[in-house]
Amino acid sequence: MVSEPFTSGTEDPPTLMRRIMNRGSAENWDIVVALTDLPLHSHGRKLAVNLNHEHGLALLSLPSLGGLRLQTRARRAVEEAVLGMASPHTDGAEGTPRSQPPPGPSDNRLAPFHPGRTDEKETDDLRFVVSGPRGYLRVLAGMVRANRPWRLVPGLSKALAAALATGAVATVNSTVWTLASYLSTPRLVIATVGSVALMIGWLIIDAELWHRSPESSPEARQRARLYNTSTVVTVGIGVLVCYVGLMVINWVWALFILNDQAFAAVTRTPLDAEEYVTLSWFVASVATVGGALGSGLESDDAIRAAAYSKREQERRHRLQADHDDQSASESEKRR
Repeated sequence: MVSEPFTSGTEDPPTLMRRIMNRGSAENWDIVVALTDLPLHSHGRKLAVNLNHEHGLALLSLPSLGGLRLQTRARRAVEEAVLGMASPHTDGAEGTPRSQPPPGPSDNRLAPFHPGRTDEKETDDLRFVVSGPRGYLRVLAGMVRANRPWRLVPGLSKALAAALATGAVATVNSTVWTLASYLSTPRLVIATVGSVALMIGWLIIDAELWHRSPESSPEARQRARLYNTSTVVTVGIGVLVCYVGLMVINWVWALFILNDQAFAAVTRTPLDAEEYVTLSWFVASVATVGGALGSGLESDDAIRAAAYSKREQERRHRLQADHDDQSASESEKRR
């Protein structure tokens, strides 16, 4: 068994299958199983597994396995694909040997996958697709996991520094004490939602994370919606992690620096546990806005590196390069 990285350079399943076939033939491999962390689409459907039993090829899209227990699910899917292609059985209609495909929807591990026969022009003879709202959410969860949203916080060092500085100053500001003491819970929730939404929007717009498909086909628009949704969820999770971290840090800072007599003299409210939580909560919202402004100091590449997986970055670099080449060609034609 040989395991090695393989850069696809494309999202087109037939092209991927042909490249896998050529690689397998060049290396004289009996069975080739290729894994990708990009979602695959064909004819408006989200692909989970593409199989070619004649040549012993399998292409597995990892996002279709969801965001939980990915390694276990991937290992099982690979085992089923290999066993299915390595175990021939007889077709009752013609008596010819044919490889048995992996278990279908009756298997609880592949419950959302529905097999469908492909066109003769395709390089695969059997595919499993993900369908329905549950399948969409599963692919989305897999894409978000591949992006690893928890890396967003340490990846944005300048924005985090700006947020921490804003929170430290706001915690000792008497005007902030007064505002926090009079804010109700609904208003604190509104402040949280507003600051988090501002941070998400600013990161997406400033770093140009929003995907615009150059194609106008329904499948391209559907793919663009899926990518943009995964971007919003990825950045949103990262910002929420940052928000909770800021709230905890501000709470610890307030415990250390605030004086109950000074606080009571300004707000006419005793500095109890509830006031500590309220103040930390409000300051976290203020600090998040400061972090959004500080993110403007980050380079676009740093934000993309923090928000996306390596394969997703390669995909976006390739799309940008294609767009630049197309723009250059149009400029040459005008001349």
